[in-house]
Amino acid sequence: MEVRIFDVSHGFCAMVATDNGGLAVIDCGHDNGGFRPSNYLREIGWNQVHHLIISNYDQDHVSDIRNVLTYANVHVFHRNGSVSPEYIRQLKLQSGPLTDAMSAAISCAANMVHPVLYMPDMGGVEIKTFCNQYPAFADTNNLSLVTYVRFDGLTILFPGDIERAGWEKLLLNAEFRLWLSRVNVFVASHHGRQTGYCAEVFSHCSPDIIVISDKEIVHSTQQHNLYAQHASGLTWPSGVRRQVLTTRSDGTIRISKPRGSNYLVYLNQ
Repeated sequence: MEVRIFDVSHGFCAMVATDNGGLAVIDCGHDNGGFRPSNYLREIGWNQVHHLIISNYDQDHVSDIRNVLTYANVHVFHRNGSVSPEYIRQLKLQSGPLTDAMSAAISCAANMVHPVLYMPDMGGVEIKTFCNQYPAFADTNNLSLVTYVRFDGLTILFPGDIERAGWEKLLLNAEFRLWLSRVNVFVASHHGRQTGYCAEVFSHCSPDIIVISDKEIVHSTQQHNLYAQHASGLTWPSGVRRQVLTTRSDGTIRISKPRGSNYLVYLNQ
């Protein structure tokens, strides 16, 4: 399995490629400086997306979704199903006219939810999602779809933009806590912002490394090392040990997990 967490400035996009040719795309954020997930898919010649996961209905998570859908055939679409497309539409209209990307994302929510008779074979990669329910929560952040990806002993957590109240609610779920206890690589919620940090999460989770997808702004969670204290860290060939990686400083982050071997992390990939 190979995972890439792309440098999309303030946004999010990751891809999970499996040993048997499966592909999962987690969010469709892009970088105005050049990177687009749709262009990357063209470059690698991959026009099948077996799982498209939208964690959060904010622009920075869906900005290239229309181009991805134009190029690639999506087999299974994942979102928080407790939220109606019409509610998302009305919520986003409160901030002004819908962008083309948001319109496409809402169309997915309306048209791509259907019974899945046969889940794509992902070569031993497990994808497990959790979310809070509407109307217990009414904001897009706490309604984020939290996704675990697990393969051969490696578990990566992709939490979208969930905030403290949403974390606290999910922590009441024993199954969620079980998955959390397995996490090796923890992607920080809400781009490392203070609002996405919940110390209680780390009572159930002891990751090796924290990954933050952000732009030039260094959020207070990094400045005060709130995340670094919760990770054991990984040692690079230079001998430097790091607890936190950021796309801002490290570019696209690639995680390689051969079956039966330890996982490896590569920077600026």
